[in-house]
Amino acid sequence: MADYEFLYWSVPFRGQFVRAVLAHAGASWTEGGDDRIGELMASDIADMPVPFMGPPVLIDTVRGTAIAQMPAIILYLGEIHGLLPQDPGLRAMTLKITCDANDVIDEITLNGGQKMWTEERWADYVPRLEKWMGFWEETGRRHGLGPDGGYLLGGEGPGIADVITATLWTTMSERFSRIRALLDDTAPLTAALCRRVAAEPALVALAEKARRDYGGDYAGGQIGASMAQVLDR
Repeated sequence: MADYEFLYWSVPFRGQFVRAVLAHAGASWTEGGDDRIGELMASDIADMPVPFMGPPVLIDTVRGTAIAQMPAIILYLGEIHGLLPQDPGLRAMTLKITCDANDVIDEITLNGGQKMWTEERWADYVPRLEKWMGFWEETGRRHGLGPDGGYLLGGEGPGIADVITATLWTTMSERFSRIRALLDDTAPLTAALCRRVAAEPALVALAEKARRDYGGDYAGGQIGASMAQVLDR
């Protein structure tokens, strides 16, 4: 039996953060698939594994625990697998970076497709996205990230903050050339960190699986098509 059952739609987007941490932890998991997610979302709250409005949902098949909301799932996996820093400040920073990543992907999909991308909207958004990228760059600088290496919050190897960072920016950069170019220009230390962390064997295998399973898709529906049309130039 796998360690976990993971429920997320058949695209990378928010679910890819959880998949990446699972892969980094060396955990095994199965994915319930879109039909199971739809059935659970339509079920009575009393029948849900955990009350949730939408995925991701992680079910710990070993401990009988179910967690919803991406940052909460990441925190849970960090605790279970001993992946969080011991220092309370760095533990809090790990959660902060995870929540920041969650905010960025909400913004990059225009709050789940409430609007669609246009050239004008993209031009207006670029300064804000550069500011987000600057958050990662400055955080890394404060903890020793430099042109010759290092990790976002220090340490001897990649932690959850690095895995979240690489998943956020690499998943988008591989699919959207405008984001790739902006990251390289605005946050070169972060871009280099992402390439190093994404080269970890478990994350390489995960990225290859994502390409096989989802092709070039990032998010679903009209917003995914809008992003591909405007952001991949």
